[in-house]
Amino acid sequence: VPDVDQKVSVFKMQEYDDHYTISTSVVTCKIERDNFHISFSDNITGTVMVDEPNSMHWEENVDFGGYYIYATKKCQPEENFFGLGDKSGNFNLRGRRFENWNTDAYSFGWNQDPLYRTIPFYIGMHNQAAYGIFFDNTFKSYFDFGGEDVTKTSFWADGGELQYYYIHGPHMMDVVKRYATLTGTHPMPPKWTLGYQQCRWSYYPESKVKEIAKQFRDRKIPCDAIYLDIDYMDGYRCFTWNKKYFPDPRRMIKELSDDGFKTVVMIDPGIKVDDDYWVFKEGKDNKYFCRRSDDYFMEGHVWPGRCQFPDFTNPKVRKWWGKLYEEMVDMGVAGFWNDMNEPAVFGSGTFPNDVRHNYDGYRGSHRKAHNVYGMQMVRSTYEGLKKLMRNKRPFTITRAGYSGMQRYASVWTGDNIATWEHLKMGNIQCQRLSVSGVSFCGTDIGGFSGEPDGELFTRWIQLGTFSPFMRAHSAGDTAEREPWSFGEFFEDINRKFIELRYRLLPYLYSVFWEHHRYGFPILRPLVMLEQEKISNHFRQDEFCYGDKLLICPVLEQGAISRQVYLPKGKWYNFWTNEVLDGESEHHIDAKIDSMPIFVRAGSVIPEYPVMQYVDEKSITEVVLNIYNSDYEVNSYMYEDHGDTFAFEQDIYLEKKFTVKGDNQFLKVNQRIVGLYTPNYEFYACNVMGVNFQVKKIIVDNKEVKDFHTDDKNILHFKCLKNFAEIQILSL
Repeated sequence: VPDVDQKVSVFKMQEYDDHYTISTSVVTCKIERDNFHISFSDNITGTVMVDEPNSMHWEENVDFGGYYIYATKKCQPEENFFGLGDKSGNFNLRGRRFENWNTDAYSFGWNQDPLYRTIPFYIGMHNQAAYGIFFDNTFKSYFDFGGEDVTKTSFWADGGELQYYYIHGPHMMDVVKRYATLTGTHPMPPKWTLGYQQCRWSYYPESKVKEIAKQFRDRKIPCDAIYLDIDYMDGYRCFTWNKKYFPDPRRMIKELSDDGFKTVVMIDPGIKVDDDYWVFKEGKDNKYFCRRSDDYFMEGHVWPGRCQFPDFTNPKVRKWWGKLYEEMVDMGVAGFWNDMNEPAVFGSGTFPNDVRHNYDGYRGSHRKAHNVYGMQMVRSTYEGLKKLMRNKRPFTITRAGYSGMQRYASVWTGDNIATWEHLKMGNIQCQRLSVSGVSFCGTDIGGFSGEPDGELFTRWIQLGTFSPFMRAHSAGDTAEREPWSFGEFFEDINRKFIELRYRLLPYLYSVFWEHHRYGFPILRPLVMLEQEKISNHFRQDEFCYGDKLLICPVLEQGAISRQVYLPKGKWYNFWTNEVLDGESEHHIDAKIDSMPIFVRAGSVIPEYPVMQYVDEKSITEVVLNIYNSDYEVNSYMYEDHGDTFAFEQDIYLEKKFTVKGDNQFLKVNQRIVGLYTPNYEFYACNVMGVNFQVKKIIVDNKEVKDFHTDDKNILHFKCLKNFAEIQILSL
């Protein structure tokens, strides 16, 4: 749990003959004297949110010593459960049991468990109210949501303490935001990381990397990053280069940068046992590698062969590891990808349980450290990069992690498969990660293993356009998988959606700010929007990106339309501007060149011109897409330098737009906070849904003479970027 400024709740404790209570203005915790039963109640409604059929309990762990510790709660008849991070299978967890033990789950299947990450946080929901439980225990842990006994929800661990946080709602959004105050949010990323990124195991030699870069630019398909997997290394030794494949990496990185490409490289934890290898020699001499109970170094085989592994739970090791990136940062490498950090070991799967870890001075076995090993590795990477890059924002990716990993890295869902089932699964996993605190997430677009056809790859690009982390990745024994790999027909559609990603970049970036600053999840499942509707507890193929865009991906092979559910309110079809009623289902065309997207009425959606990479050219004007509404709606736009920490000194702009209209007028207000000055001076305003004949437009008491309505009934005009009020009038 990070050190964060917390609002102090006023509470009181009272003692009674048979119980104690601890109360705030909204929630009461009751503790029975005789049996230590614990319950939590909502003070407004009187609803008992969490109750216990029996108190905490434990049993001896005959394998390792110590105790298994258990907590059992009542499972209400209509209660449903969400969270736990990237678990596969249905979004609603009711009726299932889960295990948390970070695992290299290559080509994992539906309902396979455990996977790569441990996020022991879930959201329960019953009686139209939500609460959260964060079981902060790093040992192997388990959750059972009415799987063994439909009347009980249980969580337990193989060791450690029964330490958990109760997080009160009553709204699901309240729970997720309060969980973020405990475990943190993602740092603001470099803006280029929200662009399209291309990866493969592996692009080599240099000529192949250059060819991929040239194809993107020649075909006018936007792309911001090219990845180098493990084959760029000398014998898979981390922090080295294979000079046969990459004779002058500094020059190559510079040339890629000149063409708008950032270089991202992989770094694994396994350090080859080789006394002539400087990283191994430093680690060995300083005793930075993990040791077993007999004090011998722990060794295992991974890509370089025989390896030893840094103990990232040791603060001295973390500091050393962070400094190892210096030469690569100096070369211009822009991002780092920490893989294999479950930790994965060939043959045995992971470390033996008797490996000893420093654990910040509180020594313990691998049973305690296993689930945090990956997070501590990427923490070392991020903190080192933050020092080395000074005022530039680091970009890191991790495969494994624990609750709180979002403070240091983005994630992807791991080594998936090129199937329609995995397309559906990835959609659910990213929603689940987002409500579990890890919003900067995505999938390997197209599938890591297996062979997608053009239709599957294109549908994945469409979904990936609205994944916070958008990266295509594939294994080396599969056919090439770039946006042009399936012929001109699919290439044109893929280009269209990647360009849409870049057009919407100011909106996507603003949503990221809302997550970073306020703890809002980036991806929001329908249950988060309308938790009072039980049917939404089981809807899992639609989600909102931020508060304003509803995304309805096409997940069935051969589909040319799909049924969508629109939450309450009015919604505009993004492609046609048709206005549809919420709280109802609609059948929407969804041919291969389209994907249903809807915009909440009253929204203001900013757009940039299409670029081949982020900040390719200076922006001279920003498009504001304004969607009329007969009720007041607020929208936000965030701007800053895009790659520095100057926003921490208030060098940013946070703009609040308020839209309100009827059948005679439409008013748009803007309020601006912050000290950043963007380069552009004008907004190009496109107003949708104006259902009256426009006679006059007034901006800050000055009439706009030049405006027109096109054949799609979209009103167009321009205004200065710092306007306070726009009035669109019929009189």
